[in-house]
Amino acid sequence: MRVLVVEDQTKIARALEAAFVREGAEVVTFPDGETGLQLALAESFDALVLDIMLPGRDGLDVLRALRARHRTIPVLLLSARGEVDERIRGLDLGADDYLPKPFVLAEVVARVKALVRRGVPLDATRLTVADLSLDLLRHEARRGSTRLDLSPRELRLLEYLVRANERTCTRDELHERVWDYPPGYDPGSNVIQVAITRLREKVDAPFKHKLIHTVFAEGYALRLKS
Repeated sequence: MRVLVVEDQTKIARALEAAFVREGAEVVTFPDGETGLQLALAESFDALVLDIMLPGRDGLDVLRALRARHRTIPVLLLSARGEVDERIRGLDLGADDYLPKPFVLAEVVARVKALVRRGVPLDATRLTVADLSLDLLRHEARRGSTRLDLSPRELRLLEYLVRANERTCTRDELHERVWDYPPGYDPGSNVIQVAITRLREKVDAPFKHKLIHTVFAEGYALRLKS
């Protein structure tokens, strides 16, 4: 696997490079969007890890230029906390996945490997598992033809579980990624359990096949089988 990392924060870029190298990947890193774009156009890579906030040419402009030239390289966007609008714009421009900072290195590697395994880019604005579908542009979720009445937080939680690609999501991870709590912060409540219970009432309870599963002592996963 050959991966291009375009990230201007040296510490993060080096950590990403080391994580991919441990998995046997060849990694090329660049700190600016313009150089990253030219390399992505000139050479062959299996995946691109692209920060949104870059000096000179930002990540969204790099992504726009790649897709305008019909380059289908899978792209994982990295974005600072709070850049929700930028992430949605990135998906609309053709990104295949995104992660907010701070992130877990193992998750970045796992998501990139999943994108490479798929072989072809998916419709980045629509996610599907069995009869569950999410439309990220319309902020809608459906089971079959039935529209699910989800709050914005429930939709965000469901999206995160779907994007985990059957991986178990820990409670700490969901606190950070869905509720935006700082790393290590304990809200001292059962907020995750309550949210999962409510989500199940809407996503699973009315339907035969259950998708949201509890993984004992670990967390939660969205998959076809428990």
